[in-house]
Amino acid sequence: MNLSHRQLGSFISSEIKQTVSPCQNASTMTSIKLTRETILSGALHNSVRGLLGPDVRLMTDEERTGHITRMLAAQPSPGPVWVFGFGSLIWNPAFHFSERRTARIHGFHRQFCLWARAGRGSPEKPGLMLSLERGGSCTGVAYQIEPGQEHSELDVLWRREMLTMAYRPVWTLARTSQGDVWAITFSANRSHERYAPGLDNESVARYLANGAGPMGRCCDYLFDTVDHLRQLGIRDRRLEGLEKRVRSLITV
Repeated sequence: MNLSHRQLGSFISSEIKQTVSPCQNASTMTSIKLTRETILSGALHNSVRGLLGPDVRLMTDEERTGHITRMLAAQPSPGPVWVFGFGSLIWNPAFHFSERRTARIHGFHRQFCLWARAGRGSPEKPGLMLSLERGGSCTGVAYQIEPGQEHSELDVLWRREMLTMAYRPVWTLARTSQGDVWAITFSANRSHERYAPGLDNESVARYLANGAGPMGRCCDYLFDTVDHLRQLGIRDRRLEGLEKRVRSLITV
């Protein structure tokens, strides 16, 4: 059965609405933590391949090196390299940085629009991950990479974010209280099979409540993101609404 992204989302939504199996028992599946060490050792790579099978398309070492080189060459203006985080990079960056600022970007908004079938999801219990979709604005965290360490630290970042190539790295202008900086961030790759556009809030909440994988519960990804945004004084009303709904689903 061949389905478009939207048809696939509708199909799976109708299936999951029949029964929500809350992710309270996902601790038995947690076998890997996302750290600098698991990224560089290949443990993350192996975990994803183990779940998705030997034929899954993952970024090669050569592709990653070339990608980073081209990204740095495309930097809009000379100066330090910054990275803008909007999800788990806010509370678990894994790469080394020399400065951290709250920042706001325009032209993108935070959205749960990527399937998670590894990490905090699995083929049996798929979840959803955040990406950036076009339009609006997004407040998160900008990290400055120490000059001279750009290649090594972006290598860590690329191994993490670009493993399945479901993101599209872009340069964006991040506005901070200390001035504007150009930063790398990760928008959704709309041509990737993980792209999940057009899901309604109830479907998103149910995937987040149900999803679980080797890195733990998908709902905790949501809860941690909302909690750390609050700690920074950032309010994302849509995420807070999803948090409330997901908590109600997993306590049923």
